[in-house]
Amino acid sequence: MIGLQAEVNIGLLGHVDHGKTSLTQAITGKWTDTHSEELKRGISIRLGYADASIYYCKKCKSYSCSEKCACGSKTTLKRRVSFLDAPGHETLMATVLSASSIMDGAFLLIAANESCPQPQTEEHLMVLNILGIKNIVVIQTKIDLVSKEEALIHYKQIKEFLKGTIAENAPIVPVVANKSINISSVIEAMENFIPTPERDKDAPPLLYVSRSFDVNKPGTSIQKLKGGVFGGSLSSGTLKVGDEIEIRPGLEFNGKINPIVCKVSSLHCDGGPLKEAHPGGLIAVGTTIDPYFTKGDALMGTVIGAPKKLPDTTHILSISYNLIKRDFNNPYIKKGEVLVISVQTTTTIGTISESSKKELTIKLKRPVCVDTGSTVAISRRVSQRWRLSAWGTTK
Repeated sequence: MIGLQAEVNIGLLGHVDHGKTSLTQAITGKWTDTHSEELKRGISIRLGYADASIYYCKKCKSYSCSEKCACGSKTTLKRRVSFLDAPGHETLMATVLSASSIMDGAFLLIAANESCPQPQTEEHLMVLNILGIKNIVVIQTKIDLVSKEEALIHYKQIKEFLKGTIAENAPIVPVVANKSINISSVIEAMENFIPTPERDKDAPPLLYVSRSFDVNKPGTSIQKLKGGVFGGSLSSGTLKVGDEIEIRPGLEFNGKINPIVCKVSSLHCDGGPLKEAHPGGLIAVGTTIDPYFTKGDALMGTVIGAPKKLPDTTHILSISYNLIKRDFNNPYIKKGEVLVISVQTTTTIGTISESSKKELTIKLKRPVCVDTGSTVAISRRVSQRWRLSAWGTTK
């Protein structure tokens, strides 16, 4: 049976423990915290993924994720959506930044039982501003934990917080995610405010890798081993089983980075196997390379495309940049400063080799494959923590 691929990626952002994973489960039926450390600590650490089919009932004029409406009527399939559950803890901002680069829209979750804004609520909204993600739905969660009067006061705090930002005119939907209350309103707001973007299916394929895996179980015989698997989203073009692809930056041998050329052995989405993958939605790309190289997200941040069609790999980035106004001292970036650099789905350490008030040259510890005009997020060390401090554009 061939799967139905999602056509749009929606990220769930917000402060830690504001209900992102619970809302993902309420919509998709899937609990995305599956890593042992996530289950032990009760927080998201890695990106969580889940897909859902969106249906519409013409009789009730309501949305759901069911082929049959509560009124008994048969519903109409509108589209399939991929959800990216991003971690809310401040130490995991690099994961949020890498996830944001493949988002077409976002849910910004704000819990009613805490004052607005919380630190990561602010930082996640900054990410949306920096990357220009304009299609946003704000979700006021945990309203069952406060009185009606407190919920209204909190709503006004949210409106004040959003003033002058990219989300100023976003709808605000109250929910109780763990009891699936008002989820239909969330889906309706998503359908009205987060459209499927237009994409170029005829362009060369371009996929940003946000995860990489070894899917073989311990003890699998050599004859039954499956090649390395990449997770991500196509921004343009299509991929078919049997296609030859190139992966950049690639692997380092004898001090030199070499791109990987291999073939697509399988394509999957949350709904099952695919014959052909198109832009939009999250997919898994099985390849013919040794799974040793892809295990444990070792090749996360790489780029997949047609051979000789990708940008060159580089250790040096030249960018024009802007500082972000923060609640800590955030002076102009100086030569010799060590920073965390996030571009597309890559996060690495960079040292400033040249600097001015508007431009930076950054020597990267880990090479990248990026186009001119790509957005770069910059985090600097503040009181033993990496804090989002500036953003720029590659030259």
